[in-house]
Amino acid sequence: MNESYSWLNIFCYCSLCRAPADDVVAWGESLEQLLECKTGQLVFEDFLRTEYSEENLLFWLACQEYKKITSEAEMTLAAKRMYTEFVQVDAPREINIDCVAREEISGNLSQPGPNCFDGAQRLIYALMENDCYPRFLKSDIYQALLEHNGFGS
Repeated sequence: MNESYSWLNIFCYCSLCRAPADDVVAWGESLEQLLECKTGQLVFEDFLRTEYSEENLLFWLACQEYKKITSEAEMTLAAKRMYTEFVQVDAPREINIDCVAREEISGNLSQPGPNCFDGAQRLIYALMENDCYPRFLKSDIYQALLEHNGFGS
């Protein structure tokens, strides 16, 4: 069992998780299904926190919210805030992207558009899909949620 989760934590998770059994099962079908569900996002974020990589999900979610902004002034403020929090070197929640993606965002900051973070968001999604998500599916917490809902081993 992962040392980050005690059986008590897993019991509490199962008791508190109000996601319908069908949702919990759907989380195992694709990262997209997991991210479409608010409870799935919260469970995945908690898992990522144990791996010290929750910044990936937080950045991806921030990008989703950023795309909804319609005001140019708000977009500029949000872009600078996201850059400071996630993109710049030594940011508090620095995401793992290549220097090309980092420079592209940096160059767009003076006049950020709705697609300012798209390249980096795709990179982070791929990282989560190919790295974090498969580990999440094997994690004690996800397996316990499946069992609690009558599925799993």
